[in-house]
Amino acid sequence: MPGTLLTPKRLAIAAVCLVSLIVCCGLAYWQWERFSEAGGTFQNLGYVFQWPLFGLFPLFMVWRLRKLAAQRRAEDAGGGTREPVAPAARPVVTVEPVRTPAHHDEDDELAAYNRYLRELNARDQR
Repeated sequence: MPGTLLTPKRLAIAAVCLVSLIVCCGLAYWQWERFSEAGGTFQNLGYVFQWPLFGLFPLFMVWRLRKLAAQRRAEDAGGGTREPVAPAARPVVTVEPVRTPAHHDEDDELAAYNRYLRELNARDQR
């Protein structure tokens, strides 16, 4: 098992993470130099803090993928089959159409508009 610590794949991943960090720290330094100049803005200063985070992202992804793989192995070693987790059940709501008779105090224009809407709805239902 000690021999499996350094594999070509792991060395390549480590090299990519290291190169990413070096390049992004170089870009952060470049932004710091731009901020220090007379025309530098606070946007440049923001990039000074942002670039190292970009450089650390590949390392974070490696850590996260290894953690997920370890969880998967632990679940598989537990003997249980992994069942997909269902999203939180939402109650099914059905709404019946409202059939209310037209009121006598309804004006004629509104009643005609409602009849028109009912006709359109009936046409769409066919």
